[in-house]
Amino acid sequence: MRLPRSLQARLALSVGLVLTALWLLAATVTAVIVRGELDEVFDTALRETAERILPLAVIDIVGREDQVVNQRLASIREHDELFTYLVRDAAGRILLQSHAADPAVFPRYDGPGFQQTASHRLYGDAALQGTVSITVAEPLAHRASVAREIQMGLGLPLLVMLPVVLLAIILAVRFSLEPLRRFRTRLEARGARDLSAVPADDLPTEIDPLAGTLNGLMRRLREAFEAERSFAANAAHELRTPLAGAIAQAQRLRSETQDPATEARAAEIEATLKRLTRLSERLMQLARAEGGRLRVDRSADLRAVARIVVDDLGRVGAPGRIALSLPDAAVMSDIDPDAFAILCRNLVENALRHGAADVPIDVNLTENGQLIVANDGPVLPRETLDRLTARFERANASKDGNGLGLAIVAVIADRIESPLILESPRRGDTSGFQASIQMPTDNLARGTAPNAERLA
Repeated sequence: MRLPRSLQARLALSVGLVLTALWLLAATVTAVIVRGELDEVFDTALRETAERILPLAVIDIVGREDQVVNQRLASIREHDELFTYLVRDAAGRILLQSHAADPAVFPRYDGPGFQQTASHRLYGDAALQGTVSITVAEPLAHRASVAREIQMGLGLPLLVMLPVVLLAIILAVRFSLEPLRRFRTRLEARGARDLSAVPADDLPTEIDPLAGTLNGLMRRLREAFEAERSFAANAAHELRTPLAGAIAQAQRLRSETQDPATEARAAEIEATLKRLTRLSERLMQLARAEGGRLRVDRSADLRAVARIVVDDLGRVGAPGRIALSLPDAAVMSDIDPDAFAILCRNLVENALRHGAADVPIDVNLTENGQLIVANDGPVLPRETLDRLTARFERANASKDGNGLGLAIVAVIADRIESPLILESPRRGDTSGFQASIQMPTDNLARGTAPNAERLA
């Protein structure tokens, strides 16, 4: 038999089976003991019956005129005569018998004591120096009937109580395993965003070492993740100064040289160093998104952050290409403004890099906190959209970029527990690309979330 996988089911099943087996064994042993005691009680009753009737029978027989006449005692009322008897003389002639006695079941008297045939238990005794004897018989079926009634009396409560006891065992096991279920629930809540130790103060002693091992494993994972993020952030940060110096040297070399080949080589070096600078900045953003705290205690208006990001990008390299739409009312959210700025900047830069140059980029922040960035361009297949959030994945390899922008956005979306929705073509059009993400806002917290159509 295959045991169930549930520990609760295994404990309840094993305890129930053991208890049932022990109960049946106890009932069987009790029945055997009771049967022995029952035989002793009935044997005593047989003997006392013979000893009480024999003196009366002797007096009756001695006072008769004809002592060899068989006398059958009449029944006072109808009843089942369980004990029957015969009184005989030394020659074996019947002198007296009970009304239901059958002489065929009585063997020849062989002396005082107990005898047993296939159907009866008998006891015999004698008086007047053995000239008058009595034999009392009891059917063995009577004893078997009484034994069955006793066994039924022992078995019926078992049949009635066993389901109740099994239910009590299940409830007791469930109650005893409640700390383990609470520990499992706390453990299921842990993830890449929360690798803190799981409280295990109320766990049973047998499970406590396992909880300690799991907490130790999560501590080592947390330390490994923190070390990885710290290395990425520190490496990207330390690269800033030497990269800036190298870019400055390349620009100086371009301005001082008169050789066209040298100037072209210096321009190529400068472009490569700028790409490396952007990559280091993206790595810093990724480390910030993975390791930093993205939800803060105070809410801020997301409109101001979105306006600053769009104005900065429009001033640097995309004048007139970004159409920003903001609601009139404040969009208050507890997301870290720096994290929202990173998210917004990456979405807009991705749209500027891959969108059509002659069509403006639409950046829309709704009153309920949904950020939508859409650009025109060729339609991307579904399999390409599914790969865009992978690190170092680019939809168009010919475009400049490092494939980390949407990956950073996806990490932030996962950390704030809001899905990043990528669509192509963009909504309401036959071409283009659109990315949308719902920010945690005070309106949503108060239960005034946008309808499903606007969030879709």
